[in-house]
Amino acid sequence: MIEIFILSIVQGITEFLPVSSSSHLIIISKYFNYSNQNLSIDVSLHIGSFFAIILYFRTEILNFFQNKELFLKIFISSIPLIITGYLLVKYNLIDQLRNMKVIGWTTIVFGILLYISDKFENRKKINKDFGFKSALYVGFLQVLSLIPGVSRSGIAITAARTLKFERVESAKISFLLSIPILAAVSIYGLQNIFVSKNINFSLINLLAIFLSFITSYLTIKYFLKYIKNFNLNIFVGYRILLGVLILFIAYS
Repeated sequence: MIEIFILSIVQGITEFLPVSSSSHLIIISKYFNYSNQNLSIDVSLHIGSFFAIILYFRTEILNFFQNKELFLKIFISSIPLIITGYLLVKYNLIDQLRNMKVIGWTTIVFGILLYISDKFENRKKINKDFGFKSALYVGFLQVLSLIPGVSRSGIAITAARTLKFERVESAKISFLLSIPILAAVSIYGLQNIFVSKNINFSLINLLAIFLSFITSYLTIKYFLKYIKNFNLNIFVGYRILLGVLILFIAYS
């Protein structure tokens, strides 16, 4: 049970920060030799994050008809990642990317790219400047987040910053883009949970969903407050230190 508690906290915190949730889940599970951390638990943790993002942006979602063009752009932007992710899972290719050397290098490289993108003074807003070209640009770059260590949130923020969106607006773009992506993962995960004949399996997954939901919601709320006043350097520094540590372990 303690394994699920720790993994849920890690998922909730790292899913929406530009530090890669999947790499943290993989690293922690390998280090502590957790038996519960598999693709099914991974999916359950993402379901909790999905419920959190829905609750936080409930006003925007309830005002769908006023924001229908924005949500169309969000949906279009998510298609490349959803299709690519589905193919990787279908043909069992996703596990081949889950190794420590890949995580180490991607953690460092995409941390540096995040730093570069955050140095520009950008003024664009979602409501005025987020067009279909911007949506497709961010969407195709998000495909890279299927590689552990890249971070879906991180690459989305990096892409938005290079398009000259404000820091907070870039984070909101990243959060909104997570809605259809996490929805797709959630549908896949819920199907597995409810068709399972093992009640312990189902209860473990439901607990993971609940704990991930709580930590995800708090992370979204306070991350947006943080970047209103501060840059992203703390996350860049963390990524570089973590990447160096991972590479040291991987090549030792």
